[in-house]
Formats: sequence, structure tokens, C-alpha cells
Amino acid sequence: MDSAFRDIPRHYLPRHVHYYYARIKLATDPLYVGVGEVLAGRNEPLLDVGCGIGLLAHTLRAQGYKGSYAGVDIDAGKIESARAAGVRAGLTGLDFDTVDLALDFPRHQGNVALLDIIQFLPPQAQDVLLERAIASVSPGGILVIRTGLQRSGPRLRFTRGIDRLARLTRWMNVGPNRYPRRDDLEARFARHNMQPRFTPLRARLPFENWMICAEHPVAGPAT
Repeated sequence: MDSAFRDIPRHYLPRHVHYYYARIKLATDPLYVGVGEVLAGRNEPLLDVGCGIGLLAHTLRAQGYKGSYAGVDIDAGKIESARAAGVRAGLTGLDFDTVDLALDFPRHQGNVALLDIIQFLPPQAQDVLLERAIASVSPGGILVIRTGLQRSGPRLRFTRGIDRLARLTRWMNVGPNRYPRRDDLEARFARHNMQPRFTPLRARLPFENWMICAEHPVAGPAT
């Protein structure tokens, strides 16, 4: 576990399930350091869609992110835990809210994170979520996605199995639906004049996980 993250799990006590989840995730998942590196020097407001128990907020503050943070999730129990852990940690500039994205999407302009959420949505809902997320990225802001990609091979089978396990253990409300295709994502971003970067994010396990970063261009001076 990154030394900057060592004290984070205790803020989830007395919810032992969330405490151990935080310990395991922070010790094994490169996501949090990866997102911190992407957002380094970017202090626009961040919207974390599908924030769960709010671990990203803690890790970003530990890495020096100073922008305001808004986390939304459909799971009211996770949002309650996220709020309580933020208070125990003494973090400021955080806001957590229970939101059903099928019914509403928060108003936002800045940076946006969609981490481990896209693959759990049916195709039409994926399209709507991505378009709303892109519309919420301010000029010069960035959209950060972590998802598996639809490719043949054992990595996707392993990833799908872990995502199904999350459903079986009731950590997720739904199981995996469709993993996006890289060419579909590239075409979508091209329509919005955004150039994505695809980086493998697998740690020591055989995940088919990728971090996808797409920056909204800053408008040039009028001629």
C-alpha cells in the first residue's frame, strides 16, 4: 500500500466490511495512484460517477488534489459510509449524494471520473452516460475512465468473472453487461474533438482493465 494511503482504511470503521475493502483495494489496485497522476496539477472540480464508498476522494487528497469533489452513487448505504469516512478523516470540499443515473445526472463542469461503472450498464445506458459525462467536461478538463475492453482472450474472462463475483457478493447491484470496444470509444471521442489515451491498468492480476483519459480541448482565440 502506498504510504500516503496507510491511514485511510481506519476512517471507515466501525464498518468492518468497508474497512477491509479499503485495505485490499489500496494494497492491490493501481487505480488510485493512476488517477492521482492524471489529475496532478488539475484542480478543476471533479465529479466521481459511481463513487462507491468514496475511496478516490481520500486518495486524491493524500496526493495533493485541491479541487472540489462530488461523488454520486445509486447505493445509499455506500454514500452514507462515504460521508462518515470523510468526516472522520477531516476532509473538506467533498460532497456525496445518492443518485440514480437512469433518472438524473448531476450538473457539473470540470473533470469527470467513470471508474469501473460502464461495463455494468446496458448499451443504451452506456451511450447516455458517456455523452452526459463528456458534456460535463470543461474546456481543458479531462474525462478519466477505467473499464475492461471487449477483446478476446483470458484477461477479459478473468475480469468478467471478478465483476460477476461483485454482484454475487452484493457489492454491486447488477452484474456486468457489455464491455465497450476501443474503436467505438475512439469514434465517440473523435466526434467531440477529444483525443483519448489508452493505458493498461492491471497491477499483478490478469485483468483486461484500461485507463482511458480524454481531454476536452481549450478553444483557441477567435480569428
